[in-house]
Amino acid sequence: MKRPLPILLCILLLGLQEAGAQEQEVTKRWTLQECLDYALENNIQLRQSKNTYLSGVEDTKEARAALFPSLSGSISQSYTNYPSAEAESKNSYTGTYGLTAGITLYEGGRLRTAVKQQEVQNQIDALSVDESANDIRIAIVEAYMQCLYAADAVRINRSTADASRAQRDRAEAMWQAGSISRVDYAQLQSQYVNDEYQVVEAQTALDNYKLQLKQLLELDIMEEMNPAVPEVKEEQVLAALPAKDKVYEAALEIMPQIKRGELAVNLAELDKKSARAGFFPTITLSGSIGTGHMSNNSFENGSQIWNRFNENIGVSINIPIFSNRKNRTALNKAKIAYNTSQLEWIGLKKDLLRDVENVYLDATSAQAQYLSALEKQRYAQESYDLTSEQFRVGMKNTVELITAQNDLATARQQVLQTKYLALMSIEILNIYQGKPVSAIY
Repeated sequence: MKRPLPILLCILLLGLQEAGAQEQEVTKRWTLQECLDYALENNIQLRQSKNTYLSGVEDTKEARAALFPSLSGSISQSYTNYPSAEAESKNSYTGTYGLTAGITLYEGGRLRTAVKQQEVQNQIDALSVDESANDIRIAIVEAYMQCLYAADAVRINRSTADASRAQRDRAEAMWQAGSISRVDYAQLQSQYVNDEYQVVEAQTALDNYKLQLKQLLELDIMEEMNPAVPEVKEEQVLAALPAKDKVYEAALEIMPQIKRGELAVNLAELDKKSARAGFFPTITLSGSIGTGHMSNNSFENGSQIWNRFNENIGVSINIPIFSNRKNRTALNKAKIAYNTSQLEWIGLKKDLLRDVENVYLDATSAQAQYLSALEKQRYAQESYDLTSEQFRVGMKNTVELITAQNDLATARQQVLQTKYLALMSIEILNIYQGKPVSAIY
């Protein structure tokens, strides 16, 4: 009769294990590529840039339509009351009907220039979308690498804290046996507490970086950000870098802000052409047909509609003679804007050169520092192992043991910092060259 209880407990335990397994399956691990794809699809700023581009496309259609004739129709009906006693009829109903068409024959090329301006502006808006996408890519790569660094930092600090706990426990036994003083034991206890605090700090930093990445992706408040932690090999950190000038040349061809700056110069040139058109006459052709009627005036037999039918065609010429210097000022400002756009284009190329050089320097420096940090970590590990063994047999004191342990922790942190700085710089250089992110992410 007592057998069902153990069976129920087993079923309960199996259910809990299955629920835990399902929870682990539900927890999404975001790769870097998934973060990039999601952001490029859902980022609000990027979607706003796309809307700006689509709005500009509509402006282009409107500018192109201005080259064709316009046509409008009009219908009006009115009722008039005549209160005069001498009026034969107190009320009158009037109607007019007409069609009007017009086309600009010549305006100094302003309309065709406006079409070209809008087409160039469309290209600029499209490049602005690409530029926003690149900015998002770089921001996500930086945030993702910071998450990976913080996750490894938690692991390293946890390992250090575990080693401190083992040293503390060993020291407690030695103190109980009278091999060390209470002061030595207290120092190791304090070191262990400090290392546990470092674990908490590292976890807090990881949570902050995950939050930053989540906000970049604009995830819902209930969604969690858990980056997938790839296995990074040493050769990937020390991957050969292309020549710096080759990176810059590729960036000049690929990065959208450079092409955008060039198109801005072309747009400013068209603005000058449009301003110059203000000095030329405007010739327009117009035509219209219309008719109307009034009550009490043979409307019944329809003769009024026919008798009042009219046709009109005309040409008008508007010649600018004196415009209070408006045209001259517009042209001079357009010339200044053209020079400004050229300077901005040069500035964009210089900014790109500075960015490429900075990232390239970060990559080469981080790779060199990574090798040095690895060497430093190896010697720090040997020193800590020897010091720990000598402390156990009473040949080293507590201060020497703690110093060796702190040196090892510092060396590990330096390896992490240089490792992820190198990886981040390499990925950003790939973006400058138009390459996809590494497959390991």
